[in-house]
Amino acid sequence: MVTVNVVVLAGRVSEVPEVKSMPSGDQVTRFRLHVPEAGKRVLPLPISAWDRLARKGCERLIKGDEVLVRGHLVRRFFRDGGGGRSVMEVVATEVKKLEKIPETV
Repeated sequence: MVTVNVVVLAGRVSEVPEVKSMPSGDQVTRFRLHVPEAGKRVLPLPISAWDRLARKGCERLIKGDEVLVRGHLVRRFFRDGGGGRSVMEVVATEVKKLEKIPETV
């Protein structure tokens, strides 16, 4: 069986990216990406970028930036208030800030 886990998204950074250093020395940048759906609905997706990408690809992102994200889906498990929970997130392998095209009249 062939498996494919590839995600390509274009959307808007909806919160200030948070940079954390892990006990292992790794660095992770996390932010939420709002991806437009049909109509006026928006799909908020958690994005994480690790190590070099966290430092170089995400260091200048600000809330409101339009970006292209390539990566794969993962499911993280954690404990919250005594119970187990999980969340799906996109682990980015590339984050590219999209240039806004000026509108002409």
